[in-house]
Amino acid sequence: MFHNAALKRTALTPYDWGLVFASLALLMIGLVMVYSASVPTAEAKSAANQSAFYLIRHSMYLVIGLGAGYAALQIPIDTWQKLSPILFMLGAAALVIVLIPFIGREVNGSRRWIPLGPLGNFQPSELMKFATILYAADYTVRKAAHMQSLKKGFLPMFLVMLFLGAMLLLEPDFGAFVVIVFIALAILFLGGLNARLFVGLIVLLAIGFVLLVVLSPYRLARVTSYLNPWSDPYGAGYQLSHALIAFGSGEFTGVGLGDSVEKLFYLPEAYTDFLLAVTGEELGLIGVMTVIGLFAWLTWRAFSIGWQAGLMGRNYAALVAQGVGVWMGVQSFINMGVNLGLLPTKGLTLPLMSYGGSGIIANCLALAVLLRIDFENRCMMKGSTFGPRSVRLAGEGKRT
Repeated sequence: MFHNAALKRTALTPYDWGLVFASLALLMIGLVMVYSASVPTAEAKSAANQSAFYLIRHSMYLVIGLGAGYAALQIPIDTWQKLSPILFMLGAAALVIVLIPFIGREVNGSRRWIPLGPLGNFQPSELMKFATILYAADYTVRKAAHMQSLKKGFLPMFLVMLFLGAMLLLEPDFGAFVVIVFIALAILFLGGLNARLFVGLIVLLAIGFVLLVVLSPYRLARVTSYLNPWSDPYGAGYQLSHALIAFGSGEFTGVGLGDSVEKLFYLPEAYTDFLLAVTGEELGLIGVMTVIGLFAWLTWRAFSIGWQAGLMGRNYAALVAQGVGVWMGVQSFINMGVNLGLLPTKGLTLPLMSYGGSGIIANCLALAVLLRIDFENRCMMKGSTFGPRSVRLAGEGKRT
């Protein structure tokens, strides 16, 4: 049973339209900014001087992502729980396959992509984030009685994460590794992991991260350049220094949509990792704060939906919803921190906004599952059932 107060505070509309609006707003802002930031690169790389090259591809990814999201919305959460081990194993297999020469594509020293011909490249680590949420939540629910035990509750999941971490660091994709570890840890903690085990693990991870940085020259260079990018503005501090110049140029209202100077081959990865910097230059502080506000709202709603599901005794749904919130919150925070010079440079895209098919599709799937959880919560409040058919009929005001 759940508290009557929770029922009173929750609108009994079929869907959380605020969450839908925030998600679509981020997708549309991302589409506009990807087009704006990618025009110079598209004109330089395209033989036909096609300025809309990345706009067309990103639009295609959005259509696929929204279609996949709509399909995911039809699937009950119980079915997602049953599928979670299979999806997790498929994702882990893809992480192994991408490391095989002549299958995985290497770009700038990293082998993170599997070519899919005209569809672009598939990045397994993006869908692995989604699979990790589903699997970690299922594992936590199944092991609920053993979450205070090191051997039965913590160790199996730790070994699984150790394997995933090894695969990701072989690519290498340190950013995805950090996000996936955050997701798994947060779900275990929210699911009742022993506090001492959790604190001990955090200490060990902190030591491990420090060693990974110190023992890797290029990671160490990124950290030292982050502390003072102006000491080597044409070397290790190049990306950050130009990102800061972009934000400084934008001031409060921006220089105007399409008028960024930094995207003219000064700022690398302008339409992927550093899209927020171009947004800051063209739309100013107003644009950046709008993006931050939308991500904050989305993250808060994810945790609220999870809290509500937990009050109803739907523990798996609660952990999945909160896992989505952790993913969106942590990855957007890291990307924004990198763009603003608050964190060392790391190759992580801005969810829902940056160019990239795998990321957009994975994000749409995660948000669709979140909306499904919220939809099932609302159906339970109204005393109605929820199946695939009920999703289609909800907009018509029918009860099934």
